[in-house]
Amino acid sequence: MNYFLKTNKNFLIFSLILLMVIPIFGINFFISFVGNILILLFLVPVLLLLLVFVGFNSYKSKIKTCDNCGAISLGLSENCMNCGEYLDVSNQLEKKPSESTIEINAEEIK
Repeated sequence: MNYFLKTNKNFLIFSLILLMVIPIFGINFFISFVGNILILLFLVPVLLLLLVFVGFNSYKSKIKTCDNCGAISLGLSENCMNCGEYLDVSNQLEKKPSESTIEINAEEIK
């Protein structure tokens, strides 16, 4: 019996606490308490994913593309770091992807 008490000490403590809580507060309290903990365990990751999604969309909206050279800027300056041209933000959202492509002519190096 002494060996059983030593090996299952945590189990016995939690069982005694449970046996004391259920008669005082009732089984309904215990079921709702466990349910609330399970809801928190499932909703906290969903909330974190929602925050990551909102943060990513906020970061994505600050990206600017230069019309002249095609360089990408994170919105820290109003001029392109590569060619120095003014970055127009209002035009970025209205453009179609086919209008913003840059054509490159390949040349053979001798």
